[in-house]
Amino acid sequence: MSPELSFSGLSVLLARVAPHSVATVHALLRDGARVTVAAALDDLPTSLRDLAERGLVTLDPDADPTTHDVVIRGDVSTTPMPLPTDRAVAQENRAVGTVTLLGGGLGDPGLLTVAGIEAIRAADVIVHDRLAPLSALRHARDDVQVIDVGKIPRGDFTPQERINELLVEHALAGRDVLRLKGGDNFVFGRGGEEAEACAAHGIPVVVIPGISSSIAAPALAGIPVTHRTLVQGFTVVSGHVPPGDPRSTLDWGAIARSRTTVVVLMGVATLGAIAETLVAEGLAGTTPAAVVADAGLPSMRTARATLADIDVVARREGLGAPAVVVIGDVAALDVLR
Repeated sequence: MSPELSFSGLSVLLARVAPHSVATVHALLRDGARVTVAAALDDLPTSLRDLAERGLVTLDPDADPTTHDVVIRGDVSTTPMPLPTDRAVAQENRAVGTVTLLGGGLGDPGLLTVAGIEAIRAADVIVHDRLAPLSALRHARDDVQVIDVGKIPRGDFTPQERINELLVEHALAGRDVLRLKGGDNFVFGRGGEEAEACAAHGIPVVVIPGISSSIAAPALAGIPVTHRTLVQGFTVVSGHVPPGDPRSTLDWGAIARSRTTVVVLMGVATLGAIAETLVAEGLAGTTPAAVVADAGLPSMRTARATLADIDVVARREGLGAPAVVVIGDVAALDVLR
């Protein structure tokens, strides 16, 4: 898709799913287009299926092209494109490629670093998650091999062990591999595990940090995680398992007493249990709280309530993953209003 064209307000039909379709769809949505994909849910790669399940694109296998403003057609194949002969030969002569761990920030490609864009342009293979700024893949070479390893909460996913194997396999074949994730690879991004897997095979690793959603999502909602007159620090935790779960290693009592802003990632499904535990540990139920969903995307929404009510309010307003929870006095602020 040409970056000079505007699709704002247009009805766009993606007639066929191709390797670069996920980047095209993300770019169209960011430009304000209404996107229909002529495919069934089971025929989509993970990241496109995620958009469909979140209601951001429409699926219609029998869509009539004449009813849409724009029709985009692509290669029917969803398998990776083969590398050109000259590049493939050059790679065969290389002993080992590199793996670049790129933090993509939020869904807005404008929040990518210049180094990140350059890494996308240089990559032979891109292994990406569903929450990365996938419209930025339009900067990739035409011959790039794109591998979707996105994880849908409580749905389809590629095991981390398999992701590690993919990075190692392609790098050992002499290819330059880009691991593209949302946020920052080292903030609940498993970038440490992936770097260790590469190091164990003698593969050079390059790290390009990204903007963590723990600070970016609140900021886009007008919530500063620190404020000189309100709070002197913030605590970032994972909520993928609830308090009391045997897998949880967090001291929720200490968190409740920390007098810092509490930022919870991956905690929408467990928000009720987290709120109840924090209140039971002494944090006032009247403490302001907020849930910021789809931060950096056109579909971004924010819900605010007290800690005691935030789970009910977020559910009532239909907010779901990806979302960031903010608990503390700053959650009552909206400095952008």
